[in-house]
Amino acid sequence: MNMTSVQHGTSISAVEVTNVSKHGFWLLMHDQEVFVPFEEFPWFREAPIGKLLNVELPSPHHLYWPDLDIDLAVESLLHPEQFPLIDRVGLTSHSSTEERS
Repeated sequence: MNMTSVQHGTSISAVEVTNVSKHGFWLLMHDQEVFVPFEEFPWFREAPIGKLLNVELPSPHHLYWPDLDIDLAVESLLHPEQFPLIDRVGLTSHSSTEERS
């Protein structure tokens, strides 16, 4: 019985982290490399490399890091300016200071 399911040289991963630096990481998906800067995606900054590398593409437009419980739309990486930052990790607002009565 032949158990071959993938031809040699055929990629079975539709997405992978190809490089990590102190500024962010490169993500290869759909034959395109995209840089994910920690400045714009701060929740990845302190992630252990092993957890960062474990990324899935459950659909063509959706990325998921199961070990970090992070979901991202592919479009948010390609056009981050169109997606305001909801998670304000490490950011503080002067207007949110404690009210004094």
